[in-house]
Formats: sequence, structure tokens, C-alpha cells
Amino acid sequence: MTDKVLIRSETSADVGAIAEVTAAAFKTLAISNQTEHFIIAALRAAKALAISLVAEVDGRVVGHIAFSPVTISDGSSDWYGLGPVSVLPEYQRRGIGSALIQEGLSRLKNLGARGCCLVGHPGYYGRFGFRNIQELVIEGVPEEVFFALSFDDHIPQGIIEFHKGFKADGQQKGACT
Repeated sequence: MTDKVLIRSETSADVGAIAEVTAAAFKTLAISNQTEHFIIAALRAAKALAISLVAEVDGRVVGHIAFSPVTISDGSSDWYGLGPVSVLPEYQRRGIGSALIQEGLSRLKNLGARGCCLVGHPGYYGRFGFRNIQELVIEGVPEEVFFALSFDDHIPQGIIEFHKGFKADGQQKGACT
């Protein structure tokens, strides 16, 4: 990292910047439907953002990460979903995303979380300890892009469901942009 980065909890003053960072980060990704900023708004509106952190450089929000509770069909509790994680394109490849993930995982552990899961790029998340776990699935999501990380070595078995906010597409009545 070349810039001095401050990782902190989001405040109400960050909401607009978070939406802008998220939209910009996913704008050119072929795997994205460009709904990630709507997802964050829906999670926030549902009070489902367990952890929401921003990365700030010189007073400007340049990155964001969200964690929200997931449900597991075997009844396991205290598991969370990571995502979306966003960094402005001009600040990518500087370690900001990694710093957000590491701080977020640390805070999850401090909350007493038992684990975390995500859908993401296969080449990226292994460095944080995430791995494909055959006992956990998300219906309709290929195994090679679904990852989980247990904090207590207990691996639940079943179907993961992310919060309904992950279905947000900006078309819902009252959706935030």
C-alpha cells in the first residue's frame, strides 16, 4: 500500500460515497449486474449490516466492505456473509481491499461470529483462509465461486441463504440509489 489508509466504521455521512464507490467498482465487471450499491442500501434499510467499514485516503472514502448475517439450513448460527467489497478503480491493487477484509474478519471474530462465507473470485479469497467447502452450498451458485471460513473449526452442513437484501436491484418501491 502506498497511501495512508484509515479503515473505520461507516457513518451516516458516508452513505452517498459508499454508493458511488460501489457503483464505480463494479461498473465494468462482466460478472456484475451493477446492483451491488442497491444491495448495500437494502441491507442498511433492513438493519442487516452487522459490520460496514469504509477505507479512507486523505479524507475521501475510496473503499467499502459489508458483512451481514446468513442462515444455514442445519440451524447453525453466528455465520455472516462478506460482500460486497468495493474499491474505487484508481485505488485498486494497493492493498485496500485486503485491509478491509482483514479488519472486517477481525471485527466479526470480536462479535463472536463462528464463520463467514462469500461468493467471489476463486483466485483472490484463499489468501484470507477462505476455501470451497462441499458441505455448504448456495443454490444456483457454482461451487468454485462459493467460499467459507470457519473461525472455530466447526463446519456447518447445508444450504446457505444470504439476506433477502442481496436480491435488491433498484426496482423495489422505496429503493435507495
